[in-house]
Amino acid sequence: MTVNWGFLGAGFVASRGLAPAVHTSRGANLYAVASRDEQRSETLEPERVHATYDDLLADERVDAVYISLSNSQHLEWVTKSLEAGKHVLCEKPLGLNASETEAMFECASRNGRLLIEAVWGRWHPRFVRMVEIVASGAIGAIEHIETAFTFTSEMTDNYRLNPSMGGGALLDVGCYQAHAWVALTAGATNLEINDLSRVIGPTGIDLTTDVSVRINNSISAHAVSSFALPSQQQFIVRGSLGQISTEVGQSFTTWNEACSLRVNDEVEEFAVTNAFVEMVENVSRVIDGGEGWIVSSADSIRVAYILDTIARHP
Repeated sequence: MTVNWGFLGAGFVASRGLAPAVHTSRGANLYAVASRDEQRSETLEPERVHATYDDLLADERVDAVYISLSNSQHLEWVTKSLEAGKHVLCEKPLGLNASETEAMFECASRNGRLLIEAVWGRWHPRFVRMVEIVASGAIGAIEHIETAFTFTSEMTDNYRLNPSMGGGALLDVGCYQAHAWVALTAGATNLEINDLSRVIGPTGIDLTTDVSVRINNSISAHAVSSFALPSQQQFIVRGSLGQISTEVGQSFTTWNEACSLRVNDEVEEFAVTNAFVEMVENVSRVIDGGEGWIVSSADSIRVAYILDTIARHP
């Protein structure tokens, strides 16, 4: 079976990342797109363009929906898509908070459909390898995780600057780092905040969130998320017997480029990989009843709780 994908939204990630990935992927077909701009929808080269989101959801040929709308629209359109009988792949962060995230997964369960958070970097072979190394005990017990995802934003008219639409650095790029914590520490089931600082921008969003935490009573972690600091992505995991760290290639958003991973004194090289394709092919196989890896509901819910804990900390 080839999974017929319908897209709600035709923005940057949909047009530059997901649409080319679906066109390239085995077992996937970009059947339909609906967006606020029909001409823009056409540029994604689907089989057909729908005038409205509701029209797309009413199309019986659509098997699965990819949602790349603003964060504040996820709950509404994920719910409508699931209730229309579609499987859903939704951009990160899945919900504005843990309550929304849990509600969406409950809806998926009621309707017997898959809901998957599109944290595409988790499908990248280098990230998968980091999880494998930690799980194998090759660097001993984890002692510290150091991460950063920062850039100086030139955004003006963008939902990421609007607090009512789910804007802010923590939700936008902090979620990558929270997913790393969850993937590497068996769910980061216990988390305590040791230190936290924020820089709030003129629109009311956090331009920068800098947080230090303790995970599972034994692991320290420090994460910096920012729209206002020089561009940097960093991912270091220190253990009792060694260390791993990303080297060549962006730590969380390596895309269509070779990259590398330092494991103690050795460097492992990774060929050019499109993690969007890895994600689409795995999700499509699972939808079709085959074998594939997907981000679990438990991981997405736990990440949402972690982001809530940080966001609500005084």
